[in-house]
Amino acid sequence: MPLGIFGFMALWSPFFILALVFITVVYFLVTVKWRTSFRESTPLTGKEAAYFIVAILLLYAIKGSPVEVMSTILFSAHMTQMALLYLVVTPLIIMGIPNWVWKEIINLPVVKPIFKFMTKPLIALLSFNVVFSVYHIPLVFDHVRTDVTAHGLATVILFLLSIVMWWPLLNPADEDIDLEGLKRIGYILGSAVLLTPACGLIIFAENPLYAPYYDPEAFMQSLALCVPVDTLQGMTLTGPELFTSMSTLNDQQLGGVIMKIIQEIVFGVMLFNLFFQWYRKDMEKQERLSYDPVVDQTRTE
Repeated sequence: MPLGIFGFMALWSPFFILALVFITVVYFLVTVKWRTSFRESTPLTGKEAAYFIVAILLLYAIKGSPVEVMSTILFSAHMTQMALLYLVVTPLIIMGIPNWVWKEIINLPVVKPIFKFMTKPLIALLSFNVVFSVYHIPLVFDHVRTDVTAHGLATVILFLLSIVMWWPLLNPADEDIDLEGLKRIGYILGSAVLLTPACGLIIFAENPLYAPYYDPEAFMQSLALCVPVDTLQGMTLTGPELFTSMSTLNDQQLGGVIMKIIQEIVFGVMLFNLFFQWYRKDMEKQERLSYDPVVDQTRTE
């Protein structure tokens, strides 16, 4: 069946577009027009604006486009959505929001103690990965994917915890976090290792694990999270097999593989960037030493 049967509202989420446009307008008002109202503000850079715009566009692509409906039909689409949201969109948003804005948010009385505790490297590393693994326990997943309140809470909690996880690495406005050198490499590798059990469970399972992708009743309840109830009324849909020729088990295995591949690519880029920074600093240090008159005089003597 074509996805068009679900209608324009379900496939393109016009209200979500309006929400993202509103957020973008507020972002530029705060960082450009109202910037002088803050004491430690600095001009918005082109790089920061680009990061934020790309994050917003990608957020709409994975949560407001037909990908959202596809994620209720194909587990592989769901895992692609989660990987991009928590491993790509989140760091882009962190880097897109200027440091002085983050400081204003972090220094709020209610936020500061919680944020300070949660962004400790070990806490930050464990919190996201543990909750992500618990989320993919079949009993938990089945409830979250068929209950609108649980689904909304899980999405928000995982998104906030992904910010916490990325914070020690990107660290745009917190000088108290000590995560330099080999600690950064250990943090990245640790995150990759902690995510592996959940992906392994999904990839190597011998049977379909998640009811919304094989049980007709759970499938319809899952669809109701992103498709208007009026549209679903009168439809008789037995499951994902109406929209794809891929078996439920193969789709599940593909989802686990996609999640792991995207994670490896993102963390690989982070490691490459880290090694490049070390190389650049080493080259700059050598250049300073080569032009240091004190060093040159010592060599001459």
